[in-house]
Amino acid sequence: MSATPEVLGLKRSFGFGDRLGLATPGHIDALRGSGFAPIFAQQSIREMTRTKRTPDEVMRAAVQALAQEKWSGPWGADADHLQTPEDVVRTAKEGFTFFTIDPSAHVNKEADALSLDALKAAQAQLVARGDVSATGARDLYLGKSFDLPGGQSLKFDDETALLRAEVKYGAALMHTARLYGTIQGACGGKPFEVEMSVDETPSPTSPIEHLFIGLELRRQGVKLVSLAPRFVGEFEKGIDFKGDLKLFEAHYRVHVAIAKHCGPYKLSVHSGSDKFTIYPIVARLSGELLHVKTAGTSYLEALRVAARVDKPFFRELIGFCRGRYDTDKATYHVSAKLSDVPADPADADLERLYLDLDSGRQILHVTFGAVLGGEHGKPPYKGRLLDLLHKRADLYREVLAIHLGKHLKLLQG
Repeated sequence: MSATPEVLGLKRSFGFGDRLGLATPGHIDALRGSGFAPIFAQQSIREMTRTKRTPDEVMRAAVQALAQEKWSGPWGADADHLQTPEDVVRTAKEGFTFFTIDPSAHVNKEADALSLDALKAAQAQLVARGDVSATGARDLYLGKSFDLPGGQSLKFDDETALLRAEVKYGAALMHTARLYGTIQGACGGKPFEVEMSVDETPSPTSPIEHLFIGLELRRQGVKLVSLAPRFVGEFEKGIDFKGDLKLFEAHYRVHVAIAKHCGPYKLSVHSGSDKFTIYPIVARLSGELLHVKTAGTSYLEALRVAARVDKPFFRELIGFCRGRYDTDKATYHVSAKLSDVPADPADADLERLYLDLDSGRQILHVTFGAVLGGEHGKPPYKGRLLDLLHKRADLYREVLAIHLGKHLKLLQG
């Protein structure tokens, strides 16, 4: 039995988020025969806060389940979407081995629309704050060409585009480097691996911007195991990819080449639950340099158990989530409207409308914090849901294995 998490390195890997602490047996069943290295303990500080869990509880739930299942292989533990030194220290103390730095609060979300003069002014502010070098990216990269694997080449031949990349990501890169140093200190010489995630930002990370990020992190001594860019298309929570698949494939192909050149590191696809249509593309182009991360999927499958075995409870949850949706969706990228799905469907339609169709899934997906946090739920829904899942652990395991097994099958190419 591998009792403690390990670093997984540059091997295809899959992160299984578990907001309830009961999903690991189903995750193991889904993983079997896939060839992916697993991360079984994965939760962001934001999710821990909303679900009233601690890093210790997340780790203990995974360790205990793996012991019961007699798991003998390597596995990882992801302290997801870290933003502060304090959260790094908290998770490192509990033995997490994979640290996802989320500097999205430091990404300039207006950079894509700024004029050249405005970009120059913004860059000067970054220099004054110490967030970018006084010489700036111009002296380092302008006019230089980079030959990438696969016969591709990228050149920083547009000063405005280079300046835009620096303004957009400069402060985020400095924040990443600082947190990387914190991780090094907190781990005290123990092995660790780091992902940088800028996927939760409004505009895509262009190939030239990805190249700038990769080169700058390497220059600053930040060694990545994976990077999550903001890919083209729409990565809404809880549902499949929306967008032009040919465009996604063309961009993804270049992103893979950049990851090989600047690292190598894995490309990380934060699936927002079920990005099934892009998985064959990702599987075909990535080789071993792939990490896929799910978070809310296992929670929605827990609700599927409720829909099948306790319809009155599931109806109560639907009503509660509909009441919370317009408030809770503010921190998520979703397009569902309450009017898209009936509030009181027939019993035969409950599961299909709220767990198989896009709008219903999103309504339930983004309200997990209110359901599990307890302060809004009367009676406390978390306790009731956990009791139900303990009683029907067999069904929860089965639906997880089926649903996440579909993810992993598509990702095998």
